Amino acid sequence: MTDDINPIESDFNAALSRYQDGQELIPIAQDFQKIIQQIPNHFAAWTCLSWLQLLLKNNEEALAAAREAVRLNQQDPQARMNLSLALLATNNKGVRDHVELIKKMAMMMPDVKTELKESVEDGFNRYPNWPELTKINKWLEF
Repeated sequence: MTDDINPIESDFNAALSRYQDGQELIPIAQDFQKIIQQIPNHFAAWTCLSWLQLLLKNNEEALAAAREAVRLNQQDPQARMNLSLALLATNNKGVRDHVELIKKMAMMMPDVKTELKESVEDGFNRYPNWPELTKINKWLEF
């Protein structure tokens, strides 16, 4: 019953699918920005936008998006990982606290560890030798 799907969620899923298909990042980031303009508290869109901004090396924008994602959902490990990456990329403090929280989440919920490992692999596939991701990966001990 696709008629019942929220059009924003449909747009979100379409943008996510295009990302997974390896399409151009800038238009996908613009789509997530449009979603956020329509639903400012859509934490998953903020999380995706922060990841895309990191991949595009728009570190200040990534930091703002990741902070908003964490503010909206403090229990989302991907948002915290993105925030950690953005903090490192912009030479800000507070990385260790987020890394420790991510480690605790991964210990309590094995799915989290699996999802984050996949995210790290995806990051390295799209941005080989990503310096901040290399550090975070080492600290998380995946």
